[in-house]
Amino acid sequence: MPNISAKGLRMPESPIRKLVPFAEDAKKRGTEVIHLNIGQPDIKTPDVALEAIRNFEPKVVAYSHSAGFQSYREGLATYYKNAGLQVEHQNILVTTGGSEAITISLNSIMDEGDEIIIPEPFYANYNGFSTSAGVIVKPITSSIESGFALPSISEFEKLITAKTKAILICNPGNPTGYLYSQKELNSLKEIVLKHDLFLIADEVYREFAYDGKKHISILELEGLDQNSIVIDSVSKRYSMCGARVGCIVSKNNHFLATALKFAQARLSPPTFGQVAGEAALKTPASYFTEVIEEYVERRDLLIEGLNAIEGVVCPKPSGAFYCIAQLPVDDADVFAQWLLEEFSWNNKTVMVAPAAGFYSTPEIGKQQIRIAYVLNTSDLKDAITIIEEALKVYSCTIHTK
Repeated sequence: MPNISAKGLRMPESPIRKLVPFAEDAKKRGTEVIHLNIGQPDIKTPDVALEAIRNFEPKVVAYSHSAGFQSYREGLATYYKNAGLQVEHQNILVTTGGSEAITISLNSIMDEGDEIIIPEPFYANYNGFSTSAGVIVKPITSSIESGFALPSISEFEKLITAKTKAILICNPGNPTGYLYSQKELNSLKEIVLKHDLFLIADEVYREFAYDGKKHISILELEGLDQNSIVIDSVSKRYSMCGARVGCIVSKNNHFLATALKFAQARLSPPTFGQVAGEAALKTPASYFTEVIEEYVERRDLLIEGLNAIEGVVCPKPSGAFYCIAQLPVDDADVFAQWLLEEFSWNNKTVMVAPAAGFYSTPEIGKQQIRIAYVLNTSDLKDAITIIEEALKVYSCTIHTK
């Protein structure tokens, strides 16, 4: 039998999706599964985007420019300018989701065996993107005790070698919901300039900053134009995950010219996704006001409910719509699977994402889960109760085995 590639064997499973077969079996048994494992909001996609798809007029669904439709890139540039960021359409390359934006960026700036530093826990697919690009992840661990604040710059310095090419952050963070401060971003600016590195910021949750706090883009950091790469996407902003449209934003022309070659190799980003994305730029500001209010209500309900459960610790996130909770269990992977296979409350159970998969360092996060508070408050109330009741039963089950 032919061999599978070493790269393929190294490719990690998604901690977000790997329990899907167990969820499907639970549903076949008649158990309702509350999905808190994946960042798929139940928020309605803006009508203006849906109407644009329904009213698509051309007779041919044609390729776009490899960098994306110019009209869409111009619309994005206006969006960024309205957010206080001086960006031109020439600084933007449209991609097939934020995922391709990261993959193209890694391939454009790094060679096989090069290293990238990422504060962990981080979006699990960063591991997969790095494996695909032949890049080595050097994790730097943030702690639940600090609410997942940025580790000290001295810790970054310890990891930098001749192979280090970039630092990657997600702001606000997936899976933690942590929002980086101006001081933390300035520290990152200092270290990337000192060592001539790229700073890649995944800013797809930029709209979702809470409690009066403001999201700060790395594009706002003076003197960092040649070192900054921003990853963005319509998926979360407009609840359009299936549109699969993202973008790269950078003022480094040499980097963008290289990224365009990778973009040409895959031909073009999705036409319908761009049609929807361009229309979504006309979404009224009231949409975000209402969505943010909804997420804050969900967050407050979830965090308060989780922390009221004996043995559970869950820092309060300041952005995005995720949190990491530490449970009184030995192995959250086993617990998450047990929830789907063996437990139900009022014929319902919960699907969560074990957090170990959001770390690159082995054996870290084994007691943690990531929860996406993307469902309505009624479902979240049920989920809190299910987790509380499940932990009681699980503890007894484990101790009597």
